Amino acid sequence: MLAALALLYKLLPLYVTVGLGWLAGRYLDASGRHVAGIMMYIVTPSVVFSGVMHAPLSAEVILLPFLTFALCSLTGWAHLQIARRWFPGVGANMIPLAVGTGNTGYFGIPVALLLFGEQGLAIYIVCMLGTTLFENSVGFYLAARGRYGIRDCLLKVVRLPSLYAFFLAVGLNSAGLQIPDAFEPLFDNLRGAYSVFGMMIIGMSILSFRGLAGDLRFTGLALLGKFVSWPLLALAFCALDARLFQVYDVAVYQAIMLISITPIAANTVVIATLLDTHPVQVAGTALLSTLVALLYIPLMSAWLFTGAN
Repeated sequence: MLAALALLYKLLPLYVTVGLGWLAGRYLDASGRHVAGIMMYIVTPSVVFSGVMHAPLSAEVILLPFLTFALCSLTGWAHLQIARRWFPGVGANMIPLAVGTGNTGYFGIPVALLLFGEQGLAIYIVCMLGTTLFENSVGFYLAARGRYGIRDCLLKVVRLPSLYAFFLAVGLNSAGLQIPDAFEPLFDNLRGAYSVFGMMIIGMSILSFRGLAGDLRFTGLALLGKFVSWPLLALAFCALDARLFQVYDVAVYQAIMLISITPIAANTVVIATLLDTHPVQVAGTALLSTLVALLYIPLMSAWLFTGAN
């Protein structure tokens, strides 16, 4: 319980940042759409590039993002089938993003550092990149399919720079190249902006707390998928690998489990805003999941990671 309370205390600044975003949208007319564009096309690719450049790469480690990507895709696709039958006209195409990914950066990185230390954080970041790949490929494509045709969706995916940032960083890192020291402060500042604006955009997207949950079918399925289905799938994978294949160790299992219990990603709100696909519904659900995570993450972390550094 003490570990849960300590982690809860560490997370409080993130909730304050959401509140500041709401104040900016309410009283300063701050545009969530403009911030979303900056996040998607400038800040996020920079964070992806920096994270991969600093990761200790090997053949086994390089496969981790694709493993996480597969788990995201499976979870998102399964819940999309339910959403299309249950509420086809209320943002069903946003469900894969809401369920499949998580707030792995803004929430996950501080929690991983607190629980696992610097070494565990590096493994976590590599695993986390799989959720970013999902967001910027399959997740984005399925979300856009709610408004655009196949050709237009594919063109939008091709234009997303995070994919190119990932593969460029893998190539440079594998070749033994590093980010020049003169540019390290720039990437440090961009990581800070990633966390601050990523949380603020949730607050900016909701100018009223009325109808926070919005359509209860969307919100219920999103929360069920994010806080129940994803963790169960992650637990099943970890148990299967530990008992049969034994490819990965405890550090990888911890990273995947932490990814599975994070709340709905702020980037889901970013994409919903860019596509103009039920952004208020998505933002309300993301904020509600963030409020649930205020207690859910400390309790689950204390249960799952007892004995972690």
